[in-house]
Amino acid sequence: MKEKINVFDYSELITKALRPGILLNSNGEKFNAMVIGWGHLGVIWGLDTFTVYVRQSRYTKAQLDKAGEFTLSIPLDGVDKEINRVCGTLSGRDINKADYVTLVEPETNNTPGIKEYPLTIECKIIYKQDQDLEKIPDNVIDRYYGKGSDVGDFHTAYIGQIVDAYIIKD
Repeated sequence: MKEKINVFDYSELITKALRPGILLNSNGEKFNAMVIGWGHLGVIWGLDTFTVYVRQSRYTKAQLDKAGEFTLSIPLDGVDKEINRVCGTLSGRDINKADYVTLVEPETNNTPGIKEYPLTIECKIIYKQDQDLEKIPDNVIDRYYGKGSDVGDFHTAYIGQIVDAYIIKD
């Protein structure tokens, strides 16, 4: 069973959950989940949206580019350390992450949610943009992207229109 929600009623919970990590789910060639700690819930072009940031090297990027959608799974009562370990340190190129979580059929798109992280936001990608490193402050580049000739592996921002939001109930 799923309880439909207004995602903005949960904005504080979602924002707080980002720091320890929420799950960005993709379903291009196969299901994949990746821990993310950056994101924005908001409104653009009159649409409810969630923006995620994915490094160029990540398996998830190819998945998002292929599928054109994503689902976010957010814990209500704190993170599951094993799920965050698997989804935050192991690549979907090498393992089947569906073996580590309980998938729940989506309502609107084709990317499942995760029962263990029941607050679910389904999104359709409406815009994407690679970062322009020349416009990022040097201290941020040094901290997140390397120094000097080692600068690389920047992010692509994906703006997803929220097409459904609910809490998965037992």
